[in-house]
Amino acid sequence: MTAQAPDTTSLDEAPVLVHVTRGGFIESAQRATLVATDPAGGTPLRHGRVDDPVLPRSSLKPIQALAMVRAGLDLPPHLLALVCASHSGQDVHREGVAEALASVGLDLSALQNTPALPLGELEHARWLVAGRASESVAQDCSGKHAGMLITCTVNDWPIENYLDPQHPLQQAIRDTTAQVVGPVAHTTVDGCGAPLFAVPLRGLAAAFGVLAAADEDTAEGRVATAMRTAPHMVGGTGRDVTAFMEAVPGLVAKDGAESVYAAGLADGRGVAIKVADGSSQPRARRGLLAHSLLALDLDSEGLRALADQPVLGHGRRVGSVEVVGLTS
Repeated sequence: MTAQAPDTTSLDEAPVLVHVTRGGFIESAQRATLVATDPAGGTPLRHGRVDDPVLPRSSLKPIQALAMVRAGLDLPPHLLALVCASHSGQDVHREGVAEALASVGLDLSALQNTPALPLGELEHARWLVAGRASESVAQDCSGKHAGMLITCTVNDWPIENYLDPQHPLQQAIRDTTAQVVGPVAHTTVDGCGAPLFAVPLRGLAAAFGVLAAADEDTAEGRVATAMRTAPHMVGGTGRDVTAFMEAVPGLVAKDGAESVYAAGLADGRGVAIKVADGSSQPRARRGLLAHSLLALDLDSEGLRALADQPVLGHGRRVGSVEVVGLTS
């Protein structure tokens, strides 16, 4: 691991891009860094220090999946989408993980990601009612870890230490990340136990644009096609990442912890967002992505619905989550 983390200037100086209003009163404000890129290298939207590194968290998963596909991972689209996922832990997700591992003779015991309860509210509640403890397959990163194990198996790489940053798999993922996204400024460990790389926010946006615009017969195109074909595998029922891909034709999107979001359009444009306070409530990043896409001249009923986020008082609308200052 590197000895020194990047400084916090980009977070401290991020502009206020979101207001939460209640009864005409601004109840809270959130700072964020946001960038939209185009294939020519332009930035039609740019707010904050977009060239500074961020920890992309799970929004990096499509890039990690790209590295695995380049290294020989070959799964049907619904299972490749699961490799890119922060899934809710629904039956279809957990069964998909088991199916993917079985394709190379492995079972759930091979997973080394952090055991957890399902992410989806309904699945979480059902899990607790059933008296089940945390399990690796229920954790939202189990699809990515299944992909890692399969990639190791097809390359005859050891699986016992597949999370070691020096493992050939993780070196391949780092190399792809540096090539596709940009220079790696810092290496740490993600919540699931896998190595995590700090990369420029603008590079993350551009990389998603490349994925989304790629021909279907390329490694990039295979990843993008999988996510578009099975958006329910990338998130799940009620998840906004799934709703975004269903609402915008050709969109590839991935959410990440600590309020990160990245998306790519079929014409090669990309968007990346980092909300400075890392709020666990997704409304700021969701609103920023929706309004960014609207500002890039996309429109649909589903996208407008995602952009409209009411604030409730006693069950009725008394305010909203408002994106402010989003100009080119």
